[in-house]
Amino acid sequence: MSVLVSGCFGFIAKHILHDLLKLNYQIIGTVRSQEEREKLFKQFGNTTNLTLEIVEDISKINAFDQVFQLYGSSIRYVLHTASPYNLEATDFRTELLIPSLNGTKSLLRAIEKYGMGTVKRLVHTSSYAAIMDFETERVQGQIYTENSWNSDDWEKAQECVSRAYNGSKVLAEREVWRFFNEHKNKTELKVTTINPGYVLGPQMFDEDVTEKLNTSCEIVNKLIHAKPNSKLDLSETYGCFINVSDVSKAHILAFQKDKLIGKRLLMSAGRFSTQDILDVLNAEFPILKGKIPVGTPNTGAQHYNFGATVDNSETCHLLGFHFKSFRDTICEMTEQILRVKGKK
Repeated sequence: MSVLVSGCFGFIAKHILHDLLKLNYQIIGTVRSQEEREKLFKQFGNTTNLTLEIVEDISKINAFDQVFQLYGSSIRYVLHTASPYNLEATDFRTELLIPSLNGTKSLLRAIEKYGMGTVKRLVHTSSYAAIMDFETERVQGQIYTENSWNSDDWEKAQECVSRAYNGSKVLAEREVWRFFNEHKNKTELKVTTINPGYVLGPQMFDEDVTEKLNTSCEIVNKLIHAKPNSKLDLSETYGCFINVSDVSKAHILAFQKDKLIGKRLLMSAGRFSTQDILDVLNAEFPILKGKIPVGTPNTGAQHYNFGATVDNSETCHLLGFHFKSFRDTICEMTEQILRVKGKK
């Protein structure tokens, strides 16, 4: 009985691998290159519970066929985390939309061809981006819940990089639910999606703290390395956040607990803006005091209290554990970054 995890070299996926290995699961993971494969084996101590296969391009229609041909009879659970998150993309179709949508389709088709009798649960890493909607974000009284859907389609997703990313997530998730509804009377396969906001927190390994981090964590990393007089747009970044360890835990519970079958889990521990990050950095890290921007302290909420709110009480009830706080999350990742940089 094995767990297939796609996109194992990703920020979230490494935490999932760590937690699965602690629980003694047998894991079949996919990575994009031999270099990633070798590094992961080294990071996880060459454990025999981890098998890694190379899938260079998930957007190819048969990308996951070989993995299922080799291991299909032993795969019981599939965690699909592989998806691009690059807000510097300029070719929205080839860098965001096609990899996300076709990567999901290729995995679903492999399950259909080789795993319909054996795969019991599919956990799909979606996003809060598939829930929130730019059309209603500034509408007073709008409440986003687990039942809310982003209305973006393929055409709207061409407008800008933010819409392209949001579109890539909602289109891929819709494909998952379409597949589930099409096959629910023919198979035991059950589906859960994980819809996190900005996923923040420490890297799984100190060596993964590089000059530039993954997209969500780079938001904090840039502020840690900003100059006091740096010109910042304090309203540029805002949204929901969740600690990466909580996201990992949710992925595992999603295939363990029957009460999570058919659910969209809206992972948010609250809202934040750039100013909120600066407030924590300046309050909690004396070594940074006077070396980074201050902004306008204690005004963070004004950058997101302009319309829609979030109610994920159903998710919190279903999961049954408390999410890590914003302050703890920012402190965890900052302590790691400063430690690696030799500043603490």
